[in-house]
Amino acid sequence: MGEQVKELFNWARRRKIMASFFVAFTLVVGIMIGSVISGRVSAMKSFSGTDAAHLTVPDPIPSASSFSGIVNRVEPAVVNIATTQVLEKKPASKRRYNIQPNKPKSDQNPDEDNDPMQDFFDRFFDGRQDGPPQAERSLGSGVIVDKRGYILTNNHVIENATKIQVQLNGDTARYTAKVVGADDDTDLAVIKIEVNKELPIAKLGNSDGVQVGDWVLAIGSPFGLQATVTAGIISAKDRGGFGLAKQFQRFIQTDAAINPGNSGGPLVDLAGQVIGINTAIITGSRGYEGVGFALPSNTAISVYNQLISNGRVTRGSIGVKFEEDLSTNPITLKSLGAPNGVVIEDIEPGSPAEKAGLKGGDVITSVNGQTIKTGNDLVNPIAQAPIGTKMKLTYVRDRTQKEATVTVEDRTHVFPTTAGRMGDQPGEAAPIEFGLHVDNLTHDRAQRFGMDGKKGVIVTDVDPASFAQDDLNFGRGDVISEINHEPITSLDDYRTAVSKLKPGQNVVFKVLRRADDRVLTVFLSGVVPAENEKQ
Repeated sequence: MGEQVKELFNWARRRKIMASFFVAFTLVVGIMIGSVISGRVSAMKSFSGTDAAHLTVPDPIPSASSFSGIVNRVEPAVVNIATTQVLEKKPASKRRYNIQPNKPKSDQNPDEDNDPMQDFFDRFFDGRQDGPPQAERSLGSGVIVDKRGYILTNNHVIENATKIQVQLNGDTARYTAKVVGADDDTDLAVIKIEVNKELPIAKLGNSDGVQVGDWVLAIGSPFGLQATVTAGIISAKDRGGFGLAKQFQRFIQTDAAINPGNSGGPLVDLAGQVIGINTAIITGSRGYEGVGFALPSNTAISVYNQLISNGRVTRGSIGVKFEEDLSTNPITLKSLGAPNGVVIEDIEPGSPAEKAGLKGGDVITSVNGQTIKTGNDLVNPIAQAPIGTKMKLTYVRDRTQKEATVTVEDRTHVFPTTAGRMGDQPGEAAPIEFGLHVDNLTHDRAQRFGMDGKKGVIVTDVDPASFAQDDLNFGRGDVISEINHEPITSLDDYRTAVSKLKPGQNVVFKVLRRADDRVLTVFLSGVVPAENEKQ
């Protein structure tokens, strides 16, 4: 038994020695392999230099086809316009349109119209119809055309704004702007900022010289991104008669990208001249889809000159009504015995056309010897003629040619209920420090508002959140007959009385107000606000 134990012990010792030998042998082999591989890797990482030459940044070379020179000249005169409006609560539906002024306001997806969750939020949260007025902010663009701070933009950018702020290119400061005048018929407006320095300006060119296919640049602040430049060509000229286009709007069409926020910015030709004011887009998605519209610079120049001179645009009229497609139909003209012209559908009562003996069904074939083929051929010479101008018309009635002489009158007087907003009528030039827009109480207006025999000035509009609305409670159609016991019978009386008022002074307006079939006499009183409260 002892021998067996001894033999087992020897066997175990031999196995231990062999195991140790194999472990040592494995370590030695591993070390040798690692050394060889490490050496090879080190050899691979070694760098002995190359004969390659270093690259250098070359001097800048302007591209021969670059628009940068044009942008550098015009862009400093392009501004960003931010406005604040106070709006009454309205239902969330039926506010959609695809042909639109390109401003980022209430342009939602049509699929949202019947969203029950949206209806829930509208009823129980901020969208309640009976909720208080809310402030709404929007962005647009404009272009400085006078170094003293006069800026041309779109009317829809600043319309109904209670506050207008302008940011110059490369300047973080915001300047409060005042409205010089606006024209709803062309959607153009002029605003002014006070800056203690001369400002860069953009030159307006002659839009009649632009040809389809010419390169143009659109500059503005799409979606609030200032100093954005896009390029395209003129796609068409004299475009009108669609969607939101109004009677006096004939557009330049372009495929340069125009998006919400571009409104009021310039469309520039390769001579660096502004040949249009970007105004509208056709889109199914709210953004750019290749069809944009700019009001021609020649239209903008005419409107601008009248706004800075009179605060409003005056257009002539003779009081005829027609529908372009129906009134110029060649089959209709032939049946009436007229080779060309415009068929009159209706005559405004008391208008120059009625006084001259014209009737519905007559075909006007020429104005002052100029042949009439389209509605614009008839409207433009009359609209552009000075008030009081006598014009010779040739017309056809019962297949017989006749002549008449008409005297051009102010369109807002000929069509008092349809010729633009009431606030665009002559009272627009009157003082509006209190948010009041007023005009003379003419005989026609007195009849229309049930104020026969009354004297004063009529309130045509009241600015939201203004002293006139919030403190005095004025409304459209009110007639001001006295201010601080001074009789008011005309705009001149109104201007004189308002000019005497000083900040902090009590003011009492005697007002005639229509209520059902009666005319009430009410007194609206308040304290004249300080200058900084008149924005």
